Amino acid sequence: MKLRKTEEAVGQILCHDITQIIKGVTKDAVFRKGHVITKEDVPALLRVGKDHVYIWEKDETMLHENDAAQILYDICKNDHMHPSEIKEGKIELIADCDGVLKINRKKLKQINGLGEMMIASRHGNFPVRKGEKIAGTRVIPLVIEKEKMEHAKAVGGDSPIFELRPFQKKTAGIVTTGNEVYYGRITDTFTPVIEEKLAEYSVDIIGREVSNDDPIMIEEKIRILLEQGAKMILCTGGMSVDPDDKTPAAIRQVAKEVVTYGAPVLPGAMFLLAYGEGEIPIMGLPGCVMYAKRTIFDLVLPRILTGEKLNQEDFQELGEGGLCLSCPVCTFPNCGFGK
Repeated sequence: MKLRKTEEAVGQILCHDITQIIKGVTKDAVFRKGHVITKEDVPALLRVGKDHVYIWEKDETMLHENDAAQILYDICKNDHMHPSEIKEGKIELIADCDGVLKINRKKLKQINGLGEMMIASRHGNFPVRKGEKIAGTRVIPLVIEKEKMEHAKAVGGDSPIFELRPFQKKTAGIVTTGNEVYYGRITDTFTPVIEEKLAEYSVDIIGREVSNDDPIMIEEKIRILLEQGAKMILCTGGMSVDPDDKTPAAIRQVAKEVVTYGAPVLPGAMFLLAYGEGEIPIMGLPGCVMYAKRTIFDLVLPRILTGEKLNQEDFQELGEGGLCLSCPVCTFPNCGFGK
């Protein structure tokens, strides 16, 4: 680059965007990179505070900010996302579908540690809706060494930093447990809550079964729903360690693998996740799911619906951020819960 007085730059090519900011009105480029400056442009450049401008000088060892931003985008991009227009060395990634964002946090941290470049994203393991921003990339200086960008590409390797896992169409079966519901002593207020949460993700409920506290009956009800084709089983109630809470024992009889009974999340410490034949998830939902606005179920359900198979480490990582503050006005997921 070469710095020139604006009045002396007529006929030269701008090597960077010239931005005009009018509070509450606009923030956009009045002249773009590559623009050939004319005599008529000089007053406009002076009005936006550009007494001097940088003129492009070709240097084989350097890259313009926009070209470098494209490299950052290539490191990040994956299926189900597209780029925004390049502006001032910045590109944003936009979701093409609904799904859950997965992030290679190690690579993200490494690239942000290289200096003169950055990648900022939303939190991973949370839902993203079609059209929403996933991340933004930017090169800080107007030009950057090619060697540094080659280093960034080496860090990125063959696999992208971001992955957007689309939601899969699943069918669910609900088993409501408890003598008080089974014998009609109280109205079931748990199942409607589950139905509402499943509706957020267009999950079809193919069956609803009610059982008393007999673990043999609970097991039978689970098997009925599995035979009907349910690809996810949700059991409500009877999840504490009290002697008369038998739901965990019934789930264990059906499951091929129990991932966890208990999780470092409040509300939701007594949550159970198991997998049956064919990797069908079977969840035991504690009572807090019925009365608390957001719980562990809201953290786990979206990931299950992408087909992700969770393990013990996934639950261990939920401890930091696993405390819901029960704010008077809930802003989830735009809060710290689960992050």
